[in-house]
Amino acid sequence: MSRSTPLRDVHESLGATLTDFAGWLMPLRYGSESAEHNAVRQAAGLFDLSHMGEIFLTGPQAAQALDHALVGHLSALANGRARYTMIVNERGGVLDDLIVYRLGDEEFMVVANASNADKVADELTDRAKAYDTRVEDRSDRYALIAVQGPRAEEILATLTDADLAGLKYYTGLPGTVDGRQALIARTGYTGEDGFELFVAEEDAAPLWHALTAAGEPYGLKPAGLSSRDTLRLEAGMPLYGNELSAELTPFDAGLGRVVKFDKPGDFVGRSALEAVKDVPPRRRLVGLVARGRRVPRHGYPVTKDGAVVGEVTSGAPSQTLGKPIAMAYVDTGVDAGLAVDIRGRQEPVDVVELPFYRRNK
Repeated sequence: MSRSTPLRDVHESLGATLTDFAGWLMPLRYGSESAEHNAVRQAAGLFDLSHMGEIFLTGPQAAQALDHALVGHLSALANGRARYTMIVNERGGVLDDLIVYRLGDEEFMVVANASNADKVADELTDRAKAYDTRVEDRSDRYALIAVQGPRAEEILATLTDADLAGLKYYTGLPGTVDGRQALIARTGYTGEDGFELFVAEEDAAPLWHALTAAGEPYGLKPAGLSSRDTLRLEAGMPLYGNELSAELTPFDAGLGRVVKFDKPGDFVGRSALEAVKDVPPRRRLVGLVARGRRVPRHGYPVTKDGAVVGEVTSGAPSQTLGKPIAMAYVDTGVDAGLAVDIRGRQEPVDVVELPFYRRNK
């Protein structure tokens, strides 16, 4: 049975189409997917991300435990800063991609994808046993609401006296929003500027309503999973289970930059990752833009002269580009004359560098 976020009643009152996602009942859309997508690109969108996992590490050796457990150099993270990183297995395969927030000298919050939150919590608990730290899964205590889009700062500024203008990308600070305690983070998964607000479960619905009212004059719309997926696809952001998996290393995904070999001590997966860091991957992740109107979808073969040379990982119509787009793993060195096999028809595509869309800063 699917779990519900604290905002389920709100979503139902808005007429949302609800769907199971990673064991959670989540809003797929509220009306028009394209309208929600365009609102985020042009004004702002409001997202319920309360299905994400929040795992805390506290204590004198929390930083060292994370250096050992994850591929990043988290002990170097300054208070109030966040970092994108990954947890891998001993073979170097990605178990999840994460954002880690350093909340204090001895306190970190690890945000995991909903589908992997329990696994990440268990792995962190196991990997931290030798360190003076406590691992605690507090996912059930938190709701997560995101305001994303070029007008996000203007909207949020009407509800908080926090220094939003001084809050840099991938930083977070405690504050109040509509009088409610929140961790205000300048992070997101849409390719736009925006904020993610970590609040107590009981504050989720009142805060959603306050943000909705504050955002109305600015064109803010509630946005569901469908638009979140097309937004992150345009921005070239990976989705676990599509572009990332336990069968792929960070280097396979073109994200080897997140692996920090120069940090002190050993970390899980180090030997396996060192063995492949200088080896060109057999396939590389690329962007594909369709020449026609048919959409390449997850799992469709990528071909060249009829031979399979890759596979689509994510695909959708792009509202911003006006064409179908996709990410795909294709054989290294193959970058022209490609097609996607869409139900037996070879639909020509062009290879482009990711991301498809980059906002003006």
